[in-house]
Amino acid sequence: MMQALKGVRHLHSSTVKQAVSELCVPVPWGEIRGKVWGPDHGRPVLCVHGWADNCGTFNNLIPLLPKECRYVAVDLAGHGLSSHRPPGVFYTFPSYVMDVRRVVDALQWNKFSIIGHSMGGNIAGLFSALYPEMVDAVVLLDSYGFLPTDLKEIPKVVRQGFEELLQYEKKPEEKKTRVYTYENAVERLSAANPTLSEQSVHILLERGLVQVEGGVVFSRDFRINLKNIVRISVEQSLEMQSRIKASVLVVLAEDGFEKMFSEPDQKRFTSALLQGYRDRNHEVLTVPGDHHIHLNKPDVVARPVSDFLQTKVLSQSASLTDEQASKL
Repeated sequence: MMQALKGVRHLHSSTVKQAVSELCVPVPWGEIRGKVWGPDHGRPVLCVHGWADNCGTFNNLIPLLPKECRYVAVDLAGHGLSSHRPPGVFYTFPSYVMDVRRVVDALQWNKFSIIGHSMGGNIAGLFSALYPEMVDAVVLLDSYGFLPTDLKEIPKVVRQGFEELLQYEKKPEEKKTRVYTYENAVERLSAANPTLSEQSVHILLERGLVQVEGGVVFSRDFRINLKNIVRISVEQSLEMQSRIKASVLVVLAEDGFEKMFSEPDQKRFTSALLQGYRDRNHEVLTVPGDHHIHLNKPDVVARPVSDFLQTKVLSQSASLTDEQASKL
């Protein structure tokens, strides 16, 4: 049982829709936090949020998904209630993948599914390529699973990331955090994410703010805004993609990344990745809505995601159980 696992704490609370417990996994620099839904021995599903969000992004979707699963949604390092990385450290995709590895190790999961939104989908893609034997199904919500960078652009981006961190470290501590009223924080998040509904903004702020003297501050680490210095090319992305053994469902939003990545150069890599999924008989579908459709209008994605989990995970588990029983 998860509750008995060494070092993993579950702090019980509840939501309007169903009982939820709070997850806390110790890591060398602090803790990775998250939320858990579903039965103790349910089929394990890890949910990974997008850049600058937190695990609250799944609050509306998870209650609509199959009840037989055990959903663990994490706050990535530097997001939500999780600890910030140590001083002087960059936020990169490989380090997020290592965080996922730490969490599933603490949970003692050998085989599980991943639902990833946006950047969380890129983390899911990379993890599934590096640990193909551990992942049986991947759901990419408005994500291509990888985020390639043009080879010629990589040196410029890496240098920019170095310079940004250097400048950030020179800032006096008091200038690194700004205190807001709750209302101002709502306005700030809404302005940065105009597609978020009012309810979605409040949900993300539940774990996205910390109370301080004089108001609230955003809980996320400002360093997540700096240029990501670890990049991969289209060729590397396609090689990684080819190593994924899990079944994959890609759910794109009409007004999400498909609109954002509409330049010819960007289309070249998104088309190549999507074709790679289709060539391997994975499912790619487009739904009406924006980048946060899973949070704003979860019913739009709940049906295809539920059908996918039912077909690729739950029915497979049931068949395996029947087969094992017949041998007894």
